Amino acid sequence: MTGGDLAHAAQALVGAPYRLHGRNRATGLDCIGVLACALQAAGRQAALPSNYRLRSRIVPPFDAIASANGLSAAFGPVLPGDVLIVRPGPCQQHLLIASGPQQFVHAHITLKRIVCGPLRPDWPLLGHWRLNPSPQEP
Repeated sequence: MTGGDLAHAAQALVGAPYRLHGRNRATGLDCIGVLACALQAAGRQAALPSNYRLRSRIVPPFDAIASANGLSAAFGPVLPGDVLIVRPGPCQQHLLIASGPQQFVHAHITLKRIVCGPLRPDWPLLGHWRLNPSPQEP
């Protein structure tokens, strides 16, 4: 599985309904559900948290969660399939998957669906990860 595979799998989720803690394309997804479904659709297991609130002052252990899902810290330009964590507001963290140049798939709570669009410039970047190659990949 490559970053391009993950980006393609995420793009296929655009239009699905939004639902907090959602993990099913038909019944709804949140931002973590988007990553879980995209990883599974691209052939990887997803080990993502499910006991979280929409807003929290407690910052999740992003690096440990990323590592458990075959992602490593990335630096430099964002590539298709890269996973970003941003802060859209106080006490909020939000996950996005890069699908192409300046385009990101994510769960949009206001529109109540999964969307693809540019990253908002007022959302500070908290983390940037890239998919590790599968053991069978070179």
